[in-house]
Amino acid sequence: MAVSREEVLRALEGVIDPELGRSVVELDMVRDVEIDGGRVDVTIALTVPGCPLRASFEEQVQNALAPVAGVESIGLAFDVMTPEEKVALTDRLRGGVSERTPGISVGSSTRVIAVASGKGGVGKSSLTANLAAAFAGLGHKTGVLDADVYGYSIPTMLGISQRPVAVDKMIVPPVKGDLKVMSIGFFLDENTPIMWRGPMLHRALEQFLSDVHWGDLDTLVVDMPPGTGDVAISLGQLLPRSEAVVVTTPHRAAQQVAVRAAQMARKTNMRLLGVVENMSYLTGSGDELFGSGGGEALSREVESPLLARIPFDPRLGARSDEGEAIVETDPDTEVSQAIVALAEAIASTKREQGVGIVKPLPLVSA
Repeated sequence: MAVSREEVLRALEGVIDPELGRSVVELDMVRDVEIDGGRVDVTIALTVPGCPLRASFEEQVQNALAPVAGVESIGLAFDVMTPEEKVALTDRLRGGVSERTPGISVGSSTRVIAVASGKGGVGKSSLTANLAAAFAGLGHKTGVLDADVYGYSIPTMLGISQRPVAVDKMIVPPVKGDLKVMSIGFFLDENTPIMWRGPMLHRALEQFLSDVHWGDLDTLVVDMPPGTGDVAISLGQLLPRSEAVVVTTPHRAAQQVAVRAAQMARKTNMRLLGVVENMSYLTGSGDELFGSGGGEALSREVESPLLARIPFDPRLGARSDEGEAIVETDPDTEVSQAIVALAEAIASTKREQGVGIVKPLPLVSA
């Protein structure tokens, strides 16, 4: 049976670029298809030479073409897009982002959840990474943005070492499983300090946010810098219609500082979803290692619900050091279940209508 070019292209519609999340046929990445009897040779044009995800394309093309009637053997070659093709690809991708106020380049339907804290050391970044993984586990198309400019750590916690891909003037985030991940740390040598101030910092953040192509996301989780300095204020202005979750520990000193982060979120027109008390007690024993009552006190003071009390589990830190999210590697642990429940509670809120939590989250008690 003769193999038709139309059948081959129809089958290749199932081959998805892992970073762009769209079909290689839709993105016009199929450079050539040659058919010689039962032999089919396909050439795909990549955005950059030496793409780290070539193996994914090879596996997908084999799986897509093997069932096609008459195909006996398959060959796959790679080429690199010309500058003109990259410009066309950029226009095609950006055409899918609906209008939003200036700032981050995501569609108006994407929910932006900013995870903030008054100070460092409260476990905000590890909670952000696992919360993003929890949203992905719920079936959300999820991205995570490491906006903690001076203390970026999300790439390490999620085990991502590949660099973002630049297509024309657009930045394509690396992917980890079902997550798209972007961090300022991708553009710096390891442990290089960022020495930006004032207007220079704001302009750099604005360009960084607007140039990243997130595609069609349901949820974008943002790891905010702690405190209420220049970076946090700029990000508050550049994350339009975002919603904030403020993280504290049970310690009263942390709670008192976290009040400022909640107040700043409101002053930069973020909707304050609620408070999360992290490291509430030692999992298994219930011992309160870091005091008690901080989350409840913060909730009362900022007049916003206490969404969750997340237990302290040393395995969460260990998994982060290994580049893994504990909600994926150890889903049955108490801390994983608490983070997933938090994601479910946030997902069940009505966006931008000020009605609070629709499905109440049962707090984990010691």
